Amino acid sequence: MSASVRIRRAEATEGDVALAAPLFDAYRQFYDQPSDLALARDYLAARLWAEDSVVFLAFDAPDAPEAIGFAQLYPSWSSVALRPIWILNDLFVAPEARGRGVGHALLERCRQLAAETGAQRLALETLAGTTGARRLYESLGWQCENEGVRFYTLVVG
Repeated sequence: MSASVRIRRAEATEGDVALAAPLFDAYRQFYDQPSDLALARDYLAARLWAEDSVVFLAFDAPDAPEAIGFAQLYPSWSSVALRPIWILNDLFVAPEARGRGVGHALLERCRQLAAETGAQRLALETLAGTTGARRLYESLGWQCENEGVRFYTLVVG
């Protein structure tokens, strides 16, 4: 991991929303959504101001003016473990910053949040074709849970 990568938690401010929104928009485009910076900004602002999620921003230097990556986590609960869990729903590193330890640093900060909050686990899902991301997750101890568990979704809107 690059020693110069700095991670900090985003605050519910216009400035932090402005830093995160272009990355969030690019992340959505990666998943074949049309670019809509205003929508990305509004969504992030609503999540941060309502404290629905935690967003971490990555910078390549302490005084860097722009973020180069972000992670967004949503809180949930394990009824079986009787403890909180965190859903790592969004993780994105700007293409020009990839391979420099940014994803590693963001994932480590997510792990720290889980530990700080007494969480039982972190969970994420990713596309099968994202081999670089999957290698990173597995190098940090994440385990693919394909065996015995099936994930279902029901689209309602």
